[in-house]
Amino acid sequence: MNVFSIFPERASTVAGEVDALYLFLLVVGIGMTAVIFGCVFFCAFRYHRKSDDERPKAIHGSLPLEITWSVIPFLVMMVMFAWGTELYFRNYVPPSKNTLDLYVVGKQWMWKIQHPQGKSEINELHVPVGQAVKLTLASEDVIHSFFIPAFRLKKDVVPGSYQTFWFEATKSGRYHIFCAEYCGTNHSRMIGWVTALEPADYQKWLAGGHDGESMAVQGEKLFQQYGCASCHANDTQGRCPSLHNVFGRRVLLEGGQTVTADEAYLRESILNPNATIVKGYPRDVMPVFQGQIPEEELMQLMVYLKSLSMPVAAEPASSPKSAPLPGRK
Repeated sequence: MNVFSIFPERASTVAGEVDALYLFLLVVGIGMTAVIFGCVFFCAFRYHRKSDDERPKAIHGSLPLEITWSVIPFLVMMVMFAWGTELYFRNYVPPSKNTLDLYVVGKQWMWKIQHPQGKSEINELHVPVGQAVKLTLASEDVIHSFFIPAFRLKKDVVPGSYQTFWFEATKSGRYHIFCAEYCGTNHSRMIGWVTALEPADYQKWLAGGHDGESMAVQGEKLFQQYGCASCHANDTQGRCPSLHNVFGRRVLLEGGQTVTADEAYLRESILNPNATIVKGYPRDVMPVFQGQIPEEELMQLMVYLKSLSMPVAAEPASSPKSAPLPGRK
């Protein structure tokens, strides 16, 4: 890193754009401050009271001046809003294809990362250069914040929900991970590293020193262990809905509402199954698993449930194929 640079090293596709927006905010802030202070000093010098008997002239306002100092700041603020919003949504909505899905659990005082192939790391995250990486994050205890300064990305990790974001590393190297939210006494020890590798080196790293099971296989074992398979049969005759080809699709609920079966929906259905009932199925069949399953195992179950579904092709909402999966009559 250049010691004279005010920014950390840039190592992701969005780092330059974030820096550009930050520079714009900085220049506008300094410019507006200079203009305001300049006007204050000019008026204090030009219109100061010159004698004790002097009485100032009555001022009845200036419409052009009031329009000018209202419209120009408004337009500048709208540019900031539009620029920031566009950058936010582009950075936090991952590409629909060719993403590498990784899973992160934050807890006092570590980041535990799971790769779909089964490899896991603590406070270390290995990723390939030039490929979009999607992180699904959860917290085991309190609010944490996953922050990679070199990638210009930060995401709060809130207990009881999943958060996602994505990035694409542009060059190999090691970059700091911090927790950017005070999370307890040893918050400052919650530090890790991202190691960005060239694709061939990443494949060598992924294949080396690992003979464990994939997350999908671990999730399938948990599916059996918790007794899910006895009710979620692969047909409509089970006591609970079939989970094949459910992920990513819309599901018809009681009352005629529909919901997309994404990570958040499946997580809620596992922990609090009575929160949303698929049409045609009874309540109080499945036990409540709130507080019974660690976040790490929840993510393994999630990967297994994803593996039961075929990828959903992009299609317009009005297409007949986008109709929700029917419940049981």
